Amino acid sequence: MVYMLDAIAATAAETVATIVAIKELLQTTKQRVRESYRFYSQDLINNLFNHPYTRVEFMQRELGVSRLTATKYLDTLAQDGVLQKLKVGRNNYYVNRPLFDLLGRGADEPQRG
Repeated sequence: MVYMLDAIAATAAETVATIVAIKELLQTTKQRVRESYRFYSQDLINNLFNHPYTRVEFMQRELGVSRLTATKYLDTLAQDGVLQKLKVGRNNYYVNRPLFDLLGRGADEPQRG
């Protein structure tokens, strides 16, 4: 019974650490985008953190901008290293690599503390 409680406590601690890391990453990214780009908005940041990737169509819908504008925003962020642009078939995906790596960490790597 004690080992189950230990497992639950360990899982809870890992979850809290992941949430804190995501919050820090969000704040860092928000500050970087706010300082560097005129097109900064909270909706843009939310789009980048709702999922570890986005597409032009998602940005277009969530920000209420044209396809051309959404593409410009995402390509600019990719060129500057905020996002990683991946072409899969005919589609472009813009990956928030630090968020993607952070979310994938628990599945592949042991936690270091």
